[in-house]
Parts: sequence; structure tokens; C-alpha cells
Amino acid sequence: MEVGIVGGGLAGLVAAISLVEKGVDVSIIGPKSKDSNSYLAQAGIAFPLVEGDSIRIHVLDTIRAGKYINDEEVVWNVISKSTEAYSFLVSHGVTFTGNELEGGHSHPRVFTIKSETGKHVIPILEKHARELGVNFVRGFVEEIGIKNGKLAGVFLNGELLKFDAVVVATGGFSGLYRFTAGVKENIGLLIGDLALKGVPLRDMEFVQFHPTGFIGRRTYLITEAVRGAGAKLVTGDGERFVNELETRDVVARAIYLKMLEGKGVFLDARGIEDFKDRFPYVYSVLKKEGIDPGKDLIPVTPVAHYTMGGISVDIFYRTRIRGLYAIGEAASNGFHGANRLASNSLLECVVSGLEVARTILREEPKRGANDAPYNFDELGDVDSIREIMWNHAGIVRDKSSLLEGLKKLEGVEADQRLKVVAKAVLTLALEREESRGSHYRRDFPFMRKEFERPSFFHLNV
Repeated sequence: MEVGIVGGGLAGLVAAISLVEKGVDVSIIGPKSKDSNSYLAQAGIAFPLVEGDSIRIHVLDTIRAGKYINDEEVVWNVISKSTEAYSFLVSHGVTFTGNELEGGHSHPRVFTIKSETGKHVIPILEKHARELGVNFVRGFVEEIGIKNGKLAGVFLNGELLKFDAVVVATGGFSGLYRFTAGVKENIGLLIGDLALKGVPLRDMEFVQFHPTGFIGRRTYLITEAVRGAGAKLVTGDGERFVNELETRDVVARAIYLKMLEGKGVFLDARGIEDFKDRFPYVYSVLKKEGIDPGKDLIPVTPVAHYTMGGISVDIFYRTRIRGLYAIGEAASNGFHGANRLASNSLLECVVSGLEVARTILREEPKRGANDAPYNFDELGDVDSIREIMWNHAGIVRDKSSLLEGLKKLEGVEADQRLKVVAKAVLTLALEREESRGSHYRRDFPFMRKEFERPSFFHLNV
């Protein structure tokens, strides 16, 4: 059996290692693992393993953050495998240096490596994958090869690479927004590709904005763990206006509304005495930008960070096409609900990587087609889509703005796969006439019982 994994971030590496250790022929196709959002992850991975914590408490925190539209079975499934996920990482050479408290968590369960966790974990796992014989193919996968509803493989540079199973682990689509601290190339191309080929998308309206982005020479994140360590959010005149450890949707919206009032917002970390040692990456970034966090206020702004929506999969990470799977941020099965709990993303990456490997080994799929049509075209005017998404599907939305965004989108000359991702976000945000989690409608500012359910976007093809 030959398996192709598109994307070499945390989810893809875990799946690859799990499969190759069972004798499966595995290829990871994509850019360098350092060019993934997993590598950029700062704070860490949420494990309910500290004294006083429990799987049940972590599940309740996750559902509370997700505003009660999480798939409870999926939440229990993921978090109950926390010990397995932790053991997998430790047994493959990962050593955590501490644990932090983050917003929405009732315990300091975020296990970290010097608050630059991805930078340490990803090289360790990639080294193991190479030693085990995983084949790394560098390049950009243009599309998934599907013919008559059956999987053929993936297209790389116009050539069809044939596989019995394909795992999409490309990350989300936060790069389709004007401001993001993630990898700008994460624009959801394969998410849109599969949507155009009849695969449903789920919960696309739920886009999480990290409250404390820093825009300098490029856009960076000031990890939430800095607030967990005691940093305060204040306006330029010193007003503290929000509980810094609320969930990200609450904090991001509070900052955004202050900015609309014309007030600058700052993170005051001057009370953290060991800032340099606890947050070396953030410290080095700020120093290069001329800011001393021990003496200066840090200007912050919300930025697009994580997309809860994605390719609709079941609890075993299967799509509706046999042999085609999706894991990590590219997938959506209701784990995060309307708002991801901080540091649950990397937990999901590890668990989904382990779970999809078991699924593939159990199902033993065989390629269903020997060829497939090739439809790749130039990406076109991506920046115009980014502007539309930022201005019309951002932190605060309403009916007129969403309709205007859909109208503008029609006139953009860009790849249809990107346009369908943007259309899915705008359409589902328009249909969800309430505010829930990361989705906030100023014309419907409260949660409504009739919308206590997931959303699906499906093209009739």
C-alpha cells in the first residue's frame, strides 16, 4: 500500500511516522516542514495531565470555548487520547520544559518547550521520519486527482503521482486574510479543490483571530502564554478593558472595538521579570523591532490565526471519497466547535495523525482510478480575495457587509478554488444569523438556539 501525505507539519509527520512504522510505503509531498504553521507554534500542546486536571474537565473547557456546537463524541475521542499523544511525542524524543495557563483553560495544561514548541518538535519528528524511510517530495501539490468520484492520487507539477490513499494535511486557510501571523501560502487551495469536486466543507464561517498580533517588518504572534504569565491589555491612556484570559474571540473582539474607537491597544508585560527566559522567541522579535518588553508597551492587533472550518470528515478523518482523508487544521469534524480552545490545535494534530494511520491500516484502500483530469490554473488576484475576507468576513460582520463581500468576490479574477473557499465563509456567515464563538454578527449579537448546530457548504456537482 502506498500513501501520499500532502503537508509536512505536525499532523502529517505523526501520520507518516505511524504508518511507516507499520511497514507502509509513505511519501510526504509539500514544502519544507519549517514552512508550516506547526513550526511557528509557540505556546504548546494541551494535555490534561497536571495535578487536579482531568479528561472530563478538559472536555468541558473545550465545549465551553466552542460555544456548544462541538461534536461531543469527537471531543471525547480526541482528549481521551491525550496520554497516547503525549507518550508518542516523548517516545520520539520530545522533551517539554514546562506548562502554562492559557485563556479558556481551567488548569495550566499547555505543555511547552520554551514557548517556541513547534521550532523544537517539528525537526525532531522530521528526523525520525527520514530515518524510518519516509520519502520527502518537495514541491507544491496543485490538486487532488479524482475521476468519477474515485481517488487517483495527487498532481505535482502537472504530473499525477498515484497513491492508494491520500491524506490532506495542508493546514487551514488563514493566509486568505490580509493580516495573518501564519504561513501566507496557507490559502486553502486543496480545500477549495475538493469542494469543487463534491466534497462538503464544514463550519467555514468560524475563523479565529488571535488577539495579540504584532505587525512590524512582518506579522508575528505574541503568544497567549504571555498573558497567562500576567501581561495586561491596556489602551494608550492606561485603561484595562478586558479579562486577558477570556477565550480568544472575546479578547480579539474587545481589542478590535477599542481600535474602532481610535484607541491604540498595547500589551503591558513589564511586570514579567523573567520574560527573556520564558519567552525567548517573542523577546528576540521585539528587540529586533526596537521594543524592550521589560520597559516598553507592546502594540498589538488581532490577526487571522486559525480556521475551525475545513474539509468535512468523520471521527476517523475519512472524507466521502474512499481512500481520501484529511487531518489537522485542513479537516473539520466538530472538535473545535465555534471557537478553538488555545493549544488544542496541536493536540488535534497528533491525535488525528495517529487516528488516520489506524484508519488507513484498517481499511487498506486501493486506488480507484488510474488517471484523472488536470485543471490547475494560475492563482490570479489572491490579494483582492484577502482584502474582501478581511473587510467583509472579519472579526465583526453583518448582513450588508457579507452581501457586499459576495458581490465583490464575483468580480475577482482568481482561481475558482480560492474563490469557493471565500464564498463558503461568506455564505455560511450570512446564513448563521447569530453570534457564536469566533463568528460575530453585529446585527444578531446573541447566540440563538436554532443555530446550535454545525454548518455545511456543499456544491452540487
